[in-house]
Amino acid sequence: MKWILIVVGVVVALGVLVWIGGSLIPRQHRAASGIALNQPTDSVWVVVRDLGALKGTWKEMTTAVRSTDSQGREVWDETVGGFAMRLIIAEEAPPHRLVANVDSPPGAAFGGRWVYELAPTEGGTAVTVAEEGWIGPPPFRLMSKAMGYHKSIDQYLTALGRHFSESVTPQHLP
Repeated sequence: MKWILIVVGVVVALGVLVWIGGSLIPRQHRAASGIALNQPTDSVWVVVRDLGALKGTWKEMTTAVRSTDSQGREVWDETVGGFAMRLIIAEEAPPHRLVANVDSPPGAAFGGRWVYELAPTEGGTAVTVAEEGWIGPPPFRLMSKAMGYHKSIDQYLTALGRHFSESVTPQHLP
């Protein structure tokens, strides 16, 4: 009986520490990464603008279905890294900027938006993706901080490079 109480006490103590640790991490975060591609901006834009274009190339993306919502907005239902989410196209300025908001229902664990920016360069296109997000439950904040806020962005950019048969290494930006 004594061992059971010790184990339960340790589990509870760890849970409290995780909750406290996550509470010390800000709810809001911003992470940005960029790559350079040897492709014309218009060609890169076509792929970036089609949020389902990297399915099969971005191994973490298992579904991407485009539809419209009751307000006529363009919506993408995606599953990335095991998380299902609905993205709503909030802004676009072809071929340079796209903003996709995460449609977070009340009580959602996370939300925010991804901002895609493309800029022509002498040899091709610079691509920057910024995640401006929030994470609600403190344990999720701690987990996300430990895994790194750039993880999904870097996976996306690496898959974008792979789509064009280019090997890229995303650079973290301020």
